[in-house]
Amino acid sequence: MAIEPAPPMTTTDLTVGGMTCAACVRRVEKKLAKLDGVTATVNLATGRARVSHPPDVHPEDLVATVEQAGYTATLPEPPGKRERKGEHEQRPESDDVRQEWDRLLVTALLAVPVLVLSMVPAWQFRNWQWLCFVLAAPVAAWSAWPFHVRALRGLRHSTATMDTLVSLGVLASFSWSAYALFLGGAGAPGMRMPFSLLTSAADAGGGAADGYSAHLYLEAAVGVPLFVLAGRFLEARARHGTGAALRSLARLAAKEVSVREDDGTERLLPIEELTVRQILVVRPGERVATDGEVVEGNSAVDLSLVTGESEPVEVAPGSAVVGGAVNAGGLLLVRATAVGADTQLARIARLVTDAQAGKARAQRLADAVAGVFVPVVLALAATVLGFWLGAGADPQAAITACVAVLVVACPCALGLATPTALMAATGRGAQLGVLVRGPQALEGLQHIDTVVLDKTGTLTSGHMSVTRVTAVPGGLGKEAVLRLAGAVEQGSEHPLGRAIAAHARRTLPEQAASSEQATLPEVRDFRAEAGRGVYGRVEGRLVEVLAPDGELPAALADALLAAEAAAHTPVVVRVDGTTVALIEIGDVVRPGSYRAVDRLRRLGVHPVLATGDREAPARAVASALGIDEVHARCTPEDKAELVRELRAQGRRVAVVGDGVNDAAALAGADLGIAMGTGTDVAIGAADVTLVRGDIEALGDAVRLARRTLGTIRVNLLWAFGYNIVTVPLAMVGMLNPMVAAVAMSASSLLVVGNSLRLRAWQPASASASASARDRVRGAYGGRGRVRGAHEGQGHVGVAHGDQGRVRAAHEGQGHVRGTHEGQGRVRGAHEGGGGRTR
Repeated sequence: MAIEPAPPMTTTDLTVGGMTCAACVRRVEKKLAKLDGVTATVNLATGRARVSHPPDVHPEDLVATVEQAGYTATLPEPPGKRERKGEHEQRPESDDVRQEWDRLLVTALLAVPVLVLSMVPAWQFRNWQWLCFVLAAPVAAWSAWPFHVRALRGLRHSTATMDTLVSLGVLASFSWSAYALFLGGAGAPGMRMPFSLLTSAADAGGGAADGYSAHLYLEAAVGVPLFVLAGRFLEARARHGTGAALRSLARLAAKEVSVREDDGTERLLPIEELTVRQILVVRPGERVATDGEVVEGNSAVDLSLVTGESEPVEVAPGSAVVGGAVNAGGLLLVRATAVGADTQLARIARLVTDAQAGKARAQRLADAVAGVFVPVVLALAATVLGFWLGAGADPQAAITACVAVLVVACPCALGLATPTALMAATGRGAQLGVLVRGPQALEGLQHIDTVVLDKTGTLTSGHMSVTRVTAVPGGLGKEAVLRLAGAVEQGSEHPLGRAIAAHARRTLPEQAASSEQATLPEVRDFRAEAGRGVYGRVEGRLVEVLAPDGELPAALADALLAAEAAAHTPVVVRVDGTTVALIEIGDVVRPGSYRAVDRLRRLGVHPVLATGDREAPARAVASALGIDEVHARCTPEDKAELVRELRAQGRRVAVVGDGVNDAAALAGADLGIAMGTGTDVAIGAADVTLVRGDIEALGDAVRLARRTLGTIRVNLLWAFGYNIVTVPLAMVGMLNPMVAAVAMSASSLLVVGNSLRLRAWQPASASASASARDRVRGAYGGRGRVRGAHEGQGHVGVAHGDQGRVRAAHEGQGHVRGTHEGQGRVRGAHEGGGGRTR
């Protein structure tokens, strides 16, 4: 009998209203789970439920199920409709916030006189108690009405939440006060009442002998709603702040875009009508509306809000640009390559939203506790009331202790412990260029002890660049050689030829005073000979760029040996038949790789290099970075097998890669980390994405994960510890109900406030990077500079002093990343160790 495959699952997001604590979260999840094949994760901080369900379960069924549980539920609007709305229409919750503020303001105006008169006996005038009763009645009824409604709704569904506790506390306090006023003698003119933070049987028996009458609990009846409403309002404001990063990403998306038609005219289009391959006009100061490729113009674009890259990046025809980037220079014409949900900005927002929908393991424990928390508190309150009455205490003392137990218990902090920290951390990570899929990825980042690094495209730039130029002493010189070699290679389509031509344009002296790339001389009589090289006449001189053949001058022979040792490709330059220079071409190490490996090692993470490249270049890069364990000639299957072997040894393994060949290893590791510049397959298989494609961000990701998990642990410790301490105090009469309300509200605010500190988290400073450089050089005997042929790659000679421009000679550094890459400015070039040069 054939086994039928499992049906495909559909994921639907719901916006759930009416949840106030972790018990509500637990109830919604359990109610949805009763549907066949349905699983749900509900987030109290975002008010959203992510539901996985079979196709035959319709979204309307999910909404109906949530409503049957006593809460509201709506489906999110389609993106296009949402984008067309105005700002005031996009934020329907603003009306609810305004209503909450109005309710809080009226409650404060009514409650403050009651609190003052109840707490200061000297100010209690004749019939003051009746004034307090008149002021307290609307607070107990209207101000606390949301609590009463939600408590009744829960009662109809046989459940209890934090609102049940608050409602019972307010009703018990107000009812006892009404009884005391009308039937207990407390309404007599001239009645005075003392105030105490403690409740005991001895205190409760006080009375007429001391000039006082029976206690009223109007201060508790108004104080509990006042402080709970104030706490929830501030908590909502703080929770709104934890999602600020995600909203800032959403604001980067343009609403309209200027499109150039084939006839040269321009028209303004709504962003949702834009299609792939249309030409966008991006003027200085405007945002790039969508991902695309520059077809005309040169400029610098600011990617800081998209990738966290602090410096503008030069773009020219053929350069890729990201939607949301700001054009900081000249006019650009950009051909759209992705629109709508396919853009990088949309993917970033989607990944952050997905991450915030998950739960850490510790939060699942907290939710399980919250599911039984309220019934246990109700049972304890009833037990306390019975015990005090049975012990002969005055009824008002027993009621005071009972109300204090109801009010002080706070499952709310349990429900907020993880989601608020996760929202703040994922948003901050997105700002820094680190995207995590969820709390499981954060937990994985915290515990990794081994990281398997790909070489090409991860530790290195992934494309051919000139690494060093060696000229014959007394000859033409490096600048002249580069000018001639670059000119003749303009006609070549070979990757080596393109690398030489591009390097010449970047580094020629004429370019030092211009923002444009240098123009090379024209070449005539160009021809290419397969397997040999290229020939051409430049300014009347015969220039040949060839593979090394025959004897070379001593200086070039030494350079050739160094190039072969580093597995670089050497070519010789001949001018009018005379060999004048040797140029080395290879894949250069990224400027941040030195710092990244050093930071990982200091974090206790063991680096392993696994690459499909040959042994020689793999060893050269590993030697430069101080990586001891190297695996070369690795197929995708070999990389996946290496990951399995490391995990079998008990290691917690992360894999960093950027290509299709890394996808299997990324999926098989404890944690997969993809470079944002990599393929969609790699990013799809990874748990973490480094948006700007900079391996240096990996250390920041590990540190952010550890800080976030530490914050979550502190939050949960406080949430559990608070209830463990305060509930017993209330049971023995050591907490007044009003003080209990203040404590309960403060507990939630402390949890949210602790999470908000993650928004200000900063990665390692530049000074730390400088010290890392010194450590790298000291630890590896000066190997912060790459040996042999790599020697020039790790060290940039700054020819123009403080101008920070790099001339052609710069010891073969052939690839200087940074702002104005074409101008050769240095950003983080000191590859040997990591300090930034500005």
